[in-house]
Amino acid sequence: MHRRNFSPFLGGFMPGEENNQPMMISRYARALPWLFVLLWSTGFIGARLGLPHTEPLTFLLIRYLAVIALMTLVSVMSQAPWPASASAWFHIGLAGLLVHGVYLGGVFMAISKGLPAGVASLVVGVQPLLTAVGAGWLLGETVIRRQWLGLILGFVGVGFVVFDKIGTGFGVAALLPAIVALMGITAGTLYQKRFCAAFDWRTGSVAQFLPTALVTGLLAALTESFRVDWTGEFFFALGWLVLVLSVGAISLLNWLIRHSDAVNIASLFYLVPPSTALLAWLLFGESFSGVAMVGMGLAVWGVYLARK
Repeated sequence: MHRRNFSPFLGGFMPGEENNQPMMISRYARALPWLFVLLWSTGFIGARLGLPHTEPLTFLLIRYLAVIALMTLVSVMSQAPWPASASAWFHIGLAGLLVHGVYLGGVFMAISKGLPAGVASLVVGVQPLLTAVGAGWLLGETVIRRQWLGLILGFVGVGFVVFDKIGTGFGVAALLPAIVALMGITAGTLYQKRFCAAFDWRTGSVAQFLPTALVTGLLAALTESFRVDWTGEFFFALGWLVLVLSVGAISLLNWLIRHSDAVNIASLFYLVPPSTALLAWLLFGESFSGVAMVGMGLAVWGVYLARK
């Protein structure tokens, strides 16, 4: 008899012991959301180290091109299946443009224009609430009272975490890209769940980042100079964002979108600002107050309530 093991990225099975399937599925299902939060939270490392050496859209364009080259090589070598139709390419590409291009471009541009990271985190932190509304309207998902309570509690927790980091002196020009980023990640998550929840993580990455790189490159050509200081610090930041974020975290996000409902996925983003604050405290000695610790606790409790 042909025997298969669970593969978290492909959403299927590979050769192995078939009687171990339930145990392995349960183990992966429990660990992957938290691994995603950890990896996604480290994105500030690359942004903090890389942005001083180049402009935001130029930085993102180089990152996208590196991901396309890497994942194309992986796809060819592993003979991964490509999207089967033009409509599949379109849906996967549009979802990628929203989740990667609009979201990351908005966040990077907002920070480069002087928006404090805490404020950016708070703006994007509204995403789970917007996703819950959209999940009911667009996906027909039922959001129960306990989930609404968890979503609101998680938002309050995020506010506590970033409260002492909120600064003043920024204008609409800095705030607007963060709002656009919020719309992008919310719309992208809902769109992917609705139209293209299942695709191979290797070739899907190529399909998602091709239109993202094209649009980002056009905007960079219009607004930036493509200046890059090719320092060791920049290469480390680029490598971190390509391998850990664009390959690791995004592959996990695609798997979660395929195997969970939209509210469950979105609620995880409440854990990103607290986790980022904790990592910044551990790695860079940034302040981590008692108020932030209370907020982290509220965010974790909110996610627990929001997840079915």
